[in-house]
Amino acid sequence: MPLSRIITLIVGLIVILGLSLWLIDAFSRLYWQFSYSAPLLGNLLLFLLIVLLGALIAAFVYYVFVIQAGENRQRQRRQRPSVEIPAAKSEAASSTLEAVKQQVAQIQDEVARQALLSQSREIETNLARGEIQVVVFGTGSAGKTSLVNAVMGRVVGKVDAAMGTTQVGETYCLRLKGLERQILITDTPGILEAGVAGTEREQLAREVATQANLLIFVVDNDIRQSEYEPLRALAEIGKRSLLVFNKSDLYTDEDKEAILARLRQRVRGFIAPSDVVAIAANPQSVELENAGTFQPEPDILPLLRRMAAILRAEGEDLVADNILLQSVRLGEQARKLIDTQRRRQADKIVDRFQWIGAGVVSVTPLPVVDLLATAAVNAQMVVEIGRVYGCELNMDNARELALSLAKTLASLGIVKGALQLLTTALQLNVATFIIGRAIQGVTAAYLTRIAGKSFIEYFRHDQDWGDGGMTEVVQRQFQLNRRDEFIKIFIQQAIARVVQPMQRSSEVQEEKLDKKSLQ
Repeated sequence: MPLSRIITLIVGLIVILGLSLWLIDAFSRLYWQFSYSAPLLGNLLLFLLIVLLGALIAAFVYYVFVIQAGENRQRQRRQRPSVEIPAAKSEAASSTLEAVKQQVAQIQDEVARQALLSQSREIETNLARGEIQVVVFGTGSAGKTSLVNAVMGRVVGKVDAAMGTTQVGETYCLRLKGLERQILITDTPGILEAGVAGTEREQLAREVATQANLLIFVVDNDIRQSEYEPLRALAEIGKRSLLVFNKSDLYTDEDKEAILARLRQRVRGFIAPSDVVAIAANPQSVELENAGTFQPEPDILPLLRRMAAILRAEGEDLVADNILLQSVRLGEQARKLIDTQRRRQADKIVDRFQWIGAGVVSVTPLPVVDLLATAAVNAQMVVEIGRVYGCELNMDNARELALSLAKTLASLGIVKGALQLLTTALQLNVATFIIGRAIQGVTAAYLTRIAGKSFIEYFRHDQDWGDGGMTEVVQRQFQLNRRDEFIKIFIQQAIARVVQPMQRSSEVQEEKLDKKSLQ
């Protein structure tokens, strides 16, 4: 009780006592005065005195035991942690989910779109329900199911079975005193199992683990590198984790402490020492002298204490953080799908305009290959690529971008390099007499491709060339598009789209000339 409240009660008692003494004295004098002359009036005054004293005592009792108790209950309700997710994080998760829905609406692949919508609805359900997801994770031989059995106090799965018996994540309900949220504890398939089926079960376990509010990672000795890597990866994405050393009853106290010390050392930096605990979920039976056996009780108290402390202190934040994390990860999936979709659309635009550029240059050949001659074609390409990425450019801005990139291509020597590269490649596939006429168109197509690929990177990164600027992007695209495997495919396409049409056109011209000469 606050000090101010205690002082108020003491003062109140003194006042009530003083008033009571004054009333008794006053009424006693009046009573003796009227008791002889008017006995009835004296009795009435005595009755009035008793009523007043009773009212004072009743008021005091009501204040102390009713009003004070009510105020205490209200204060406790105000102090009790709310089961609602912290407002800022809840709003962040809701806004992220709304943004994801807008992104998903842009996905053209119906299967992918429905899958993401299903995930977003599941996250919304979790946001409304607010359950705490505890996931038990680790190898199949570490004793995960035994741990769940011990925690639940009843058999919920096969114990001491062969690795791989837990086919899917099995979930059970748990309640902790002082925690209003329902706890769902999930036993996952073991990781690091052999075969295709084992790999599939491990993938399932990892997916379930990424949805956990609290991860219980179970080992039965010092952690191996193959166990350390998934634990570290889950911690890096924000999973609150407990590292549990199970089967500690198989070791002496000295060995157990040594193993705990090594575990704490290995996970230092992403798991606190207090979050590394030793248990014996299914202790070995002990042979008795009378040929009987004694089965010790599971020793999981260190885990229960630590888990309860974490969930009571951090439960609300863990739920909010996990929902926000899932929302962000879902948004990343949507962005990747949209990016892939846009890349396909933009690549089709580049493929179309590179051959348009080749046709323009082939029809009106120039003394030297100059990308400035196809500026109008490339400007239109820039406009269409920008539109794919939600950026509307006018032709003036697009032409300025195209000219700037053309100058960069020339200044870097890429025009000259492309000429040499394509001339050599064409000589191996085309008759020498046609190379001179085709090389300009083929080179224009190649340079248009490099320009288009560079603009895709520019729009992908919100109209930003990056730290290295336009020069670095153009050089990287040139290196990617000069590989032997690409050049072979490009030359085959160039022959079909540029060289062969020129040959047919040349043959038609020759036939016309022959006919004229015969006439």
